[in-house]
Amino acid sequence: MSDTGLVWIREDFRLENNAALSYATQNHQNVIAFFIYNNNDYDNQREAQKWWLSKSLKSFKEDLLNYQINLQIIKGDELDIFSKIKKKDNVSIYWNKIYEPDVIAKGKKIRDILIKNDINFKYFKGNILNEFQEVTKNDKTPFKVFTPFWRTAEKIYLSLPPSKNYMIKKKSKIKSFFKNSITSNEILPKKNWHKKFEKYWNVSENNSKKILKELIENKIKDYGTARDIPSIEGTSKLSPYIKFGQIHVGTIWKKCNEVKSKGIGYRKYINELGWREFSHSLINYFPEFLKGNFRKEFNKFPWVKNEKFLKAWKNGMTGYPIVDAGMRELYETGWMHNRIRMVVGSFLVKHLRINWTEGEKHFRNCLLDFNKANNIAQWQWVAGCGADAAPYFRIFNPILQGEKFDKEGLYVKKWVPELNKVPSKFIHKPWEMELKYQQAINTFIGKDYPKPIVIHEEARASALSAFQSLKKN
Repeated sequence: MSDTGLVWIREDFRLENNAALSYATQNHQNVIAFFIYNNNDYDNQREAQKWWLSKSLKSFKEDLLNYQINLQIIKGDELDIFSKIKKKDNVSIYWNKIYEPDVIAKGKKIRDILIKNDINFKYFKGNILNEFQEVTKNDKTPFKVFTPFWRTAEKIYLSLPPSKNYMIKKKSKIKSFFKNSITSNEILPKKNWHKKFEKYWNVSENNSKKILKELIENKIKDYGTARDIPSIEGTSKLSPYIKFGQIHVGTIWKKCNEVKSKGIGYRKYINELGWREFSHSLINYFPEFLKGNFRKEFNKFPWVKNEKFLKAWKNGMTGYPIVDAGMRELYETGWMHNRIRMVVGSFLVKHLRINWTEGEKHFRNCLLDFNKANNIAQWQWVAGCGADAAPYFRIFNPILQGEKFDKEGLYVKKWVPELNKVPSKFIHKPWEMELKYQQAINTFIGKDYPKPIVIHEEARASALSAFQSLKKN
């Protein structure tokens, strides 16, 4: 075996439970980690994640230096970079898998290049509980409905032998392999809008462990109800750390299972891990998911093109406070509360009848926790055109959603401060305030805050009519 092991880092910025990194350090005298930054994966489509990626690289580089391991960032195309590694370099290459069809396809091309160049390589299970091929019905066909999928997946995972303790072995000296590397700062978005993320996030493997500890000790018991209240810290907020692999889902599962009283909160949180597994299964068995409607009848749905309405939605200026609060939280923090994601998604595709792909694109660009499988599956779920989706005629009433989950308007007032003086009775329908009340609090609807861009009852009727038209085709 060669003296040098190269570990290709992608979505696995962690020391704990990192199979590829552990294997390399156990089997090679010298280890160099490397990350390939490909502009095509990020530019103009994942701008928020450039910030998280840059911070991940900086933090992980510091962690690896404690083990005398260098992390080099290489800019370019993966195929070009791997094709330049030759047998004379006397290296072996390792990586953990990512479960997306296009990434898998590129991985096969890389494998062919390495075989051609006579380079030793090995890849390992990625940040997932089960390999998606392992979870099928008895007849070996894939699941299309979540509940039976997750019931089966849990049984399979519980039957697996205990995962190895992937230890990282410290090296004797720091080495480099690639000649032209860049710094993590060169990845940051050109515009400084991401600077505000610093207030809300601490990007490191160590912090992900602290968040998990907080979840287990203080949040999981009430998670079943608290996760629906956007004004409190009722969710874990682990999603971006999972996306970039600061923490492995197997670690989360293990810690959750140490909870002694496994009530509804535990079950609800574990199910969230299940939805992630289900989404990855769907996009791999049905890759057409990534290109358009899973339910093909929606190809004839009469979507509306309205740039004015789309812009109002993106900017949090629809006139519906709960919707606008969510969109502003997204732009400010790079994250949005899960309940509100459903509300703003439903509003876009049903009240405005704008194609779900526009929402998916916007979320992809703004979410720090963007995950291709989750994002597309969830948008199609909201739109009613996905697998095991909410029916299209289930239309969230943004007023009632606000009154139910943000009764006092605390969430709205945090993100829509121009409504700070509006009494809770009107906070989710401020246009119903009489002019004298607007004058009394010096908050004028239509001037200080927009009137609704659509009327709920009319938009709902229009959406239902459009849905009925599918049945006539």
